Amino acid sequence: MSLSAAFESPGVIGAALVDAVTGLAYRASGDFSAVGEAHETAELTTLIAEGLHEAGAAGELESVVVTTSGLHEIVHAVPGRAPLNSVVLVLALERERANLALAVRETASLAESILT
Repeated sequence: MSLSAAFESPGVIGAALVDAVTGLAYRASGDFSAVGEAHETAELTTLIAEGLHEAGAAGELESVVVTTSGLHEIVHAVPGRAPLNSVVLVLALERERANLALAVRETASLAESILT
């Protein structure tokens, strides 16, 4: 599956596949500036995961949703075996055109199929 499948969801304007440890963007499509800097996404994901762990949350971080006045950004972990278990799928969506609940579900499905 390719990143182009992400654009089938209403409102998606950018997508990236990012290494959550190094911040390296393996692939990007669409408006990469809307997705943001890959290394900043990696830092945010790591910070949230560590905070949840310290707070006693069980399990691994699955997804993060950030909302601004104009955009939604969804960061979803791509399931895989080491060393691929640190990859996240990042989607940027125009807030006015996107259905956030649907986008989160579709992002999870896409993340599961992205490396197959």
